[in-house]
Amino acid sequence: MKDFRLYAITGEQFHPNRSMIEVMEEAIVGGVDIIQLRDKTSGKEELLQKARALRELTRKHGVTFIVNDHIDIALEVDADGIHLGQEDVPLSEARRLVGDKIIGISTHKLEEALQAERDGADYIGVGPVFPTKTKADVVDPVSTSYVREAAQNIRIPFVAIGGIKLSNVDEVIAAGATRICAVSEIVGSSDVQGTCAAFLAKLKG
Repeated sequence: MKDFRLYAITGEQFHPNRSMIEVMEEAIVGGVDIIQLRDKTSGKEELLQKARALRELTRKHGVTFIVNDHIDIALEVDADGIHLGQEDVPLSEARRLVGDKIIGISTHKLEEALQAERDGADYIGVGPVFPTKTKADVVDPVSTSYVREAAQNIRIPFVAIGGIKLSNVDEVIAAGATRICAVSEIVGSSDVQGTCAAFLAKLKG
């Protein structure tokens, strides 16, 4: 997969008066490398419509498009990859279904990260670093200590995620993260493009 630094996930609840496509396009213009569609509430048909729209947008701008959980929708719209949690379909089964598409795995401790690496994940999510309310089934924060462990032990790309904001991202970078994922801080911003540019400026150090 193409390397990346800034990863944005959809969160329509954080911008109720603006369209998802408008907000995500601003994020891309601001420098986001990967867009993930994560929607835990919409029905399949609505999800498919959103995925098609995001696939068109990401193709237009040449950025990577990932679908969370829904392998069937990812395949239907020819997304670049999928992202799975610890309780989702096993990575080996996902690989059989998606072939050489990107597979990302959420991890919350080093053992899970090492297992995902052994099983052939293309990248892992490391988090949630800080408390977050972006989804209902969130686990307890893992703190920057897990980010440090991942930086020291994991060879595949990892992205730090969970409660990351411009006010605390320096701690995450100091722990060894070179790739950041944010949800509410980006999509809920009154200046999405500027917020993304500010994250990238910090990542460039």
